[in-house]
Amino acid sequence: MLEGLSERLGAIFDRLRGRGRLTESDVNDVLREVRIALLEADVSLSVAKEFVARVKERAVGSDVLTSLTPAQSVIKIVHDELVEILGGAQARLQFSDTPPTVIMLVGLQGSGKTTQAAKLALRLKEQGRRSLLVAADVYRPAAITQLQTLGKQIDLPVFDEGTGDPVKIASDGVAQAKRLGISTVIIDTAGRLQIDDALMAELEKIKAAVAPKEVLFVADAMTGQEAAKVAKTFHERIGITGVILTKLDGDTRGGAALSIHHVTGAPIKFVGVGEKLPALEPFHPDRLASRILGMGDVLTLIEKTQSIYSEEQAKELAAKMRKNAFTLDDFLAQLRQVRKMGSMAELMKMIPGLSRALPNIEIDERDVRKVEAIICSMTASERANPQILNGSRRKRIARGSGTQVSDVNRLIKQFDASRQMMKQLGSGRRPRIPDLSRLGLR
Repeated sequence: MLEGLSERLGAIFDRLRGRGRLTESDVNDVLREVRIALLEADVSLSVAKEFVARVKERAVGSDVLTSLTPAQSVIKIVHDELVEILGGAQARLQFSDTPPTVIMLVGLQGSGKTTQAAKLALRLKEQGRRSLLVAADVYRPAAITQLQTLGKQIDLPVFDEGTGDPVKIASDGVAQAKRLGISTVIIDTAGRLQIDDALMAELEKIKAAVAPKEVLFVADAMTGQEAAKVAKTFHERIGITGVILTKLDGDTRGGAALSIHHVTGAPIKFVGVGEKLPALEPFHPDRLASRILGMGDVLTLIEKTQSIYSEEQAKELAAKMRKNAFTLDDFLAQLRQVRKMGSMAELMKMIPGLSRALPNIEIDERDVRKVEAIICSMTASERANPQILNGSRRKRIARGSGTQVSDVNRLIKQFDASRQMMKQLGSGRRPRIPDLSRLGLR
């Protein structure tokens, strides 16, 4: 997401850093390019104009132009304004004082409401809140069946009354949650291919009947500016309290993320970052702004790590590093754990400065799978003691993994370099970083 915008802004600010002292004319030239970059990212014209105007107002002050690092000051201002345009602080879900909390999902057909309902229910379940999913989309073929299937996958109940009255279904669903003592109700409402009065009237009746604490608009980020326009219409008619932005892992220019809060005033609360049910994350405006400007996202990286590593696992790994007892089995286990966190390319972007230091580096996921195949083709003794891998063993491993002997040799060399670096870390010495060009990265 927003990769094109990030690259454009990175190139602009790299030139800015090389100018030393700045004049007002320099700032105007830069902001003109920033405005073009925003428009190319499908940010609405009104949002782009206001953003540039606010940056210019702050950037042409004497404190900036006469500072020792004016370029850094301008970049800091751009970062701060990006955070503001994205909503400022993180917006969390609101829960009712008296259960159940009712959450109503609205949006056009195809935006992913049904899947997001299940994703949200799973996320709340992981936080200790049990949800009842209510199938109030009675028009789309198989919508009820889809929600029932998703409910089984996450082991949560689904309430439906077939293709009856959506308003009655929603009300009866809330009543059922009260009887069962379920703390949260998530209502999957119907959508249309485009906005019409019948849809809006139905949603207004459902809202009046169940009094939801949250009305979340589900927007497809792939639709760009159009998502912001549709969100504005829903907000004017229904009154949305937040946004779930889907498909941020797709080939999107990102304009919806930068426009939707400004247009509606409603904060983005969650973002969908994949097709799998756990792929729903809380939205952090400051973290996204940092990633857009190539500053990394360490906090998200830490959270992803904590989600797959327990404290006990981390201590066990640290002990092996100190004793230099790290084996290829451990290497394979770590590789598989890291892959659960997302693609290698995305993880690298979260490390501050790495994308700038290695701008042309590419990570082919096929190379990662190749490494996994090579290790799996080894015997237990070979994984524990790679020093026994002579020529004939390496040929056998290459045949078994469908690779070349040179691939096996490269992996062993990488592993030896990794063990050496871990040994240096364990002894408190500054490690020598291995040559990344030899890690199967292009």
